[in-house]
Amino acid sequence: MKRTFFKLITILIMTTQNSKAQEISEKYPLKKDVSTIDGIIKAFYEVVSGEAGEKRQWERDLSIHNPNAIYSYLDTINGNLQQVTMSLKDFHKETDAMVMKTAFYESEINREVRIFGNIAQVWSTYETRLIKNGSVARRGINSIQLFFDKEKWSIVSLLFERERAEKIPKTFEPN
Repeated sequence: MKRTFFKLITILIMTTQNSKAQEISEKYPLKKDVSTIDGIIKAFYEVVSGEAGEKRQWERDLSIHNPNAIYSYLDTINGNLQQVTMSLKDFHKETDAMVMKTAFYESEINREVRIFGNIAQVWSTYETRLIKNGSVARRGINSIQLFFDKEKWSIVSLLFERERAEKIPKTFEPN
């Protein structure tokens, strides 16, 4: 009896997860998000922005990334600048913890793009606000690598660094 009950619960859970995954794959990716570089960069900023406690658009975010995408950022650890690398799912977990406490609005203020064949390198200068339409809390640059396959762009990797004592070069500032 216990085995039968366990099997039924397992089947129910798997069916629910499969139908949710199918629902997400039918909804995403949005064509407007992945058909152009403009679209994917716009979606990239939209998915992370919102009010404190507001659930972010992680299903949409997953749909604009390659399944093996990595996130990296530079951080000072024990006085040394180091690269911190994580999976997209780990990035979502870290971001969820932060956005429960504070609003977060990030927007692009300048972009430089280089394309060769099916790859693109995007240098995207950003501003972060902790209040919608508030003052700028920090700035930085996202280095985003894209891959074009089967009529859609996807983010393969991202490395970002916030502005510190070294200011953003004029070439990355808005014109």
